[in-house]
Amino acid sequence: MIKRERLAKLTAIEEERFLKLHPKSGELFENAKHSMPGGVPMSWMAKWPGAYPVFIDQAKGARFTDVDGNSYIDFCLGDTGSMTGHSPDATVAAIREQAGKGITAMLPTADAAIVSAELANRFGLPLWQFTVSATDANRHVIRYSRLLTGRSKIVVIDRCYHGSVDETFATLDSAGNTVAREGNIGAPVSLDQTTRVVEFNDIAGMEKALAHGDVAAILMEPAMTNVGIVLPQAGYLEAVQELAKKYGTILIIDETHTISVGPGGMTADRGLKPDFLTIGKAIGGGIPTGTFGMTQVIADSIKKMVELEIIDTGGIGGTLAGNALSLAAMRATLTSVLTKENFDRMIDLGTRWSDGVDAAIAEFDLPWSCNRLGARGEYIFGKVAPVTGADANNSGDFELEQYLHLRMLNDGFLITPFHNMALMCPDTTSGDVDAHTAAFRKMCAELVEA
Repeated sequence: MIKRERLAKLTAIEEERFLKLHPKSGELFENAKHSMPGGVPMSWMAKWPGAYPVFIDQAKGARFTDVDGNSYIDFCLGDTGSMTGHSPDATVAAIREQAGKGITAMLPTADAAIVSAELANRFGLPLWQFTVSATDANRHVIRYSRLLTGRSKIVVIDRCYHGSVDETFATLDSAGNTVAREGNIGAPVSLDQTTRVVEFNDIAGMEKALAHGDVAAILMEPAMTNVGIVLPQAGYLEAVQELAKKYGTILIIDETHTISVGPGGMTADRGLKPDFLTIGKAIGGGIPTGTFGMTQVIADSIKKMVELEIIDTGGIGGTLAGNALSLAAMRATLTSVLTKENFDRMIDLGTRWSDGVDAAIAEFDLPWSCNRLGARGEYIFGKVAPVTGADANNSGDFELEQYLHLRMLNDGFLITPFHNMALMCPDTTSGDVDAHTAAFRKMCAELVEA
């Protein structure tokens, strides 16, 4: 049992240690507050533990160095955006070459056909379109789903994450009603007008939501990742597919994070057959990218319903979508970095990481556990693996998370700040993983010390 008084004492020690380790970051932060709200270029960056965020100097592979000269093993990897490792050589070379030949012209390049064919081979969906982010990809396929079905509502999973898509920032209240998630600002309409929320792994709940006959699409990850890892129970994903067919609802699978299981994500791994598939982040090696794939049936239906003359006013697409630089980055990343050989290594390291965490948890009899999804692992502050997003959310412990993240940061390890995720990349080594295990074990020992 962890005593809160001891946790507070240890946190205070790490807060003081942080300030001593990062004086230049502190100076940059104070200066940045004059021109940026919260002193950061994007509001999420304010959520790191410590008095201010660490300012980065350079990053390569599985490591980065901050402006104070501190070096870190990076298990956050830009919250999946750099799952390739920072600045992979093949991607950097492709970007340099393309930047000298033109960055964007709103015309296709040869890379577009190469990338779309590679995506089709990996995920099994034959036709692809490109965006600047997975958020945009999700927005676009929701619009297409409404067009094709003539229906208005979207089903999402409780505590899901699909980027900043309006329909997805919903949750269930204690009575089971769809309401806005805490922190959801500026929603255009009440969420119960656009969205139905269902718990993950709840087949009966999914059928109840679809039975109204007004659901255009189900948008879901095949395993939850942003509230912690929640794995699908046996038969769940197959049941959702069958229910979508039964009720004439379009199934959208978001593989942006779940690609951690292999080159074709869980769609290939589990033999899933979605109508649309969306993905972004890692496929560009760190360059902003997104894409969505579709079946031939879906593509043919869209073609019949969309007029070329007014295609630019339909709410699909964007000036920088499919730009030459992003496609060059995707081509190099998919063909040379996110390869089967690299995934095999990353997944083995993910197993090594979770085994080390599990061993430390067991040694000190902590009421925690560890969940893994391929190359991705998570600390969970509960002994039982969560079955739903609500389970995962309820296992959160903000004070403990803040201490854990700050302690690991001070020890030279970066863990994702929004939850407790560690991700392996092609440059991660067994030594990196073992160093984390040793630091994690030492932290656990100090937490339970009398």
